[in-house]
Amino acid sequence: MFVLIATLILAAAPQTATAAEEAAVAAVIDRMHTAASRADGADYFAQFTPDARFIGTDSGERWPLDAFQAYAEPFFARGQGWTYVPNERVVTIAPIACRCVAWFDERLENASYGETRGSGVLRLTDDGWKIEQYVLSFVVPNDAARDVVALIRRQAVVPD
Repeated sequence: MFVLIATLILAAAPQTATAAEEAAVAAVIDRMHTAASRADGADYFAQFTPDARFIGTDSGERWPLDAFQAYAEPFFARGQGWTYVPNERVVTIAPIACRCVAWFDERLENASYGETRGSGVLRLTDDGWKIEQYVLSFVVPNDAARDVVALIRRQAVVPD
């Protein structure tokens, strides 16, 4: 009886991710960024689950993986990738028994856009960690937010 109770208590106790688990998740994200920078579409898309989605900076960019791949492959085929260099990242692995879901947020540098942010969710699959969702966003200083919103509103297309 004592062994059963101790086992239940240990199973229910919160577990923190190990450095190795967090490093494994970070390695997938780094590999995705490296593949994009090299315009290596095969390796880039191999980091995602088949049902993943990519959410870009434009309001219309909520791409299921197959649509995003159809959009990006012509760029990769011409040797055109994109380079976002992570300079800070926080990875969290769900403190549940399966430990099969992770989420992250990161600060990135891009030559054209300066500082950007990425965030997303990964799932542990039979093939290792894979990205379920990636979200890329621009950083807007609070003091500039009203001006940015006004600019966006001026450029918005009003439906008939």
